[in-house]
Amino acid sequence: MTQFVDWDLAAATARTVAGSGPNLGLSDAKGEVRRLRETAARAADHVAEFTGLVPSEAAAVRVVDRPAWSAANVEGMRSLLDPLAHKVSGEPGVLVKVVGSRLAGTQVGAVLGFLSGKVLGQYEIFGQPRGRLLLVAPNIVETQRRLDADAEDFRMWVCLHEATHAAQFGAVDWLRDHFMSEIDLFAAGESSDGMDLAQRFRRAVTVVVDSVRDVDNDSSVMDLVTSPQQREALERITAMMTLLEGHADYIMDEVGKDVMGDVASLRRKLDHRRLTSSPIQRIVRRLLGVDVKFKQYVRGRAFVSAVVDEVGMERFNKVWTSPQTLPDMEEIADPAAWVRRVA
Repeated sequence: MTQFVDWDLAAATARTVAGSGPNLGLSDAKGEVRRLRETAARAADHVAEFTGLVPSEAAAVRVVDRPAWSAANVEGMRSLLDPLAHKVSGEPGVLVKVVGSRLAGTQVGAVLGFLSGKVLGQYEIFGQPRGRLLLVAPNIVETQRRLDADAEDFRMWVCLHEATHAAQFGAVDWLRDHFMSEIDLFAAGESSDGMDLAQRFRRAVTVVVDSVRDVDNDSSVMDLVTSPQQREALERITAMMTLLEGHADYIMDEVGKDVMGDVASLRRKLDHRRLTSSPIQRIVRRLLGVDVKFKQYVRGRAFVSAVVDEVGMERFNKVWTSPQTLPDMEEIADPAAWVRRVA
């Protein structure tokens, strides 16, 4: 079957760009893998006990290097984009002519390879039906050393965040399907300027690549969103991601107080890293036109904290009842409004 993107080329390009990270030596590398696996298991228990979100089965945990993280995300993007592309177009040959599968593969691979040197952990939901928790060992070690953080605490810090995402998608049985359906609606939305999915994808990839090269580039993927249906879907996706990221950050802080050392110091260092990691922040700015990732953490954490302080964790968990109980962006800015409506 003709492909939307040359995924094999994307994977090869990502491997080339990724690099290897710090040289740990075989014995130290094996020890780090073992410690991360053990920490991830403990973090999952802590998250379940604190939140009340108990996954139907434990999340698969993979401790990976940079090329393996890139490969996992190539697989995830392939499983997401190929069905969308063929559903919208219905004629793969036209898509290939418009996008250029090899060009798209090179661009996607370059971006993933670049990001593979920045990501600490990820709960990846696209490539596997049940999702999987990826911990990028060389980046965790490198960042822990750069921040001069306690190694054991930093491992737990990273694992708590990702274990919370695993609990969200593992315990809330409708969440993944709902998330995917919103992405489907956004991608399939009819563009008012006649641009189809293939053209939008080509321009979106170009925006990402250009953002890596040129900090002053003002392009934004928001420029590609031209119909009311697309904007509505994007707003719901943004609200959902703000909740999920903020919830994970809140759990990091609250659980960390009981199981780690100086959480406040780690929080300051992590927030500073998020603000000053210019390459990845540059990509995010160009994707949505604002520092959306950092704002998702801050706004989402403030929403969760305000609701839990007012009504407690058990009533906050009503947020996971159905898509209709998720907050919209106005409620995230005004937690009391969500409490009045739902909790």
